[in-house]
Amino acid sequence: MTTIRLTKPLELPVGWWRALRNRFLVSKCDNREPLVPVFTDGKAKAFGNVLLVGAGPGDPDLLTIKALKALQSADIVLVDWLVSSEIVDLIPANVEQRFVGKRAGHHSMSQHAICELMVEQALLGKNVVRLKGGDPAIFGRTAEEAQALEAAGVAYAVIPGITAASGASAYSGIPLTHRSCAQSVRMLTAHLKDPNQQPDWRELVKSSHSETLVFYMGLARLPAIMEGLMAHGLSEHMPIAVVDKATTPEQKTCIGEVHNISQRVANKQFKGPSLIIIGQVVSKRFAISEHVFDNFFTERIQD
Repeated sequence: MTTIRLTKPLELPVGWWRALRNRFLVSKCDNREPLVPVFTDGKAKAFGNVLLVGAGPGDPDLLTIKALKALQSADIVLVDWLVSSEIVDLIPANVEQRFVGKRAGHHSMSQHAICELMVEQALLGKNVVRLKGGDPAIFGRTAEEAQALEAAGVAYAVIPGITAASGASAYSGIPLTHRSCAQSVRMLTAHLKDPNQQPDWRELVKSSHSETLVFYMGLARLPAIMEGLMAHGLSEHMPIAVVDKATTPEQKTCIGEVHNISQRVANKQFKGPSLIIIGQVVSKRFAISEHVFDNFFTERIQD
């Protein structure tokens, strides 16, 4: 077994893990044993593990039991912007927290730096939770982070979460599919600045007759999305819903059509994060009795 003697973990400079990895870490096809750091106290310390965890759409009650166990067992939690404050409050006081949130136009840390931080903390022997809003595998850049961890020889796993589309659907009463009008759902990001990343508008319009379109992170680009769809033949009367801060006490839903939804949303002054649902399913919206949760759980406790 190959070992290396390290100084105090916190004195190690940012990026040290790359040099360590390049010198000692070998590919899976090699037969040599993996590196185990040995700290100055003479005790061997194995690498930590990383969990890429979905925090769900906002309501802390929608956090999975496994995700909660991960937070309680972590040494450090790297928190994304989309994670609600109520869920952050569930992290034990003795667990280190670092905010690494990324929001359109406001990045506290680049994706490359986040990957480096995860690897560094794991190579210091810490169990790391990378806490993301929604589901980590849906527009959460999980593949990039997994690739960085694998390249560094760090063991990792993924804990899924309820994605924003499911949360918004359940809490607004808008089904994502319906036997009469939508047999499938298409989830898209609303990054429209790069011409090379433009969606196939014609294909989206064609599919919208039997498919629900859900745009993530699209509040600021709502007018551009409507323009792109109408320019390629979508009826201006197609029903649209914009759900702001889904599953939280601040949730608001705006219903309209392609031709007027942008102005209606502007009048409501939504702040985001918001989800855009496009399709005939919006007209199939059913009434949700919000008081049912309180009545149901209260009665169960009293019994």
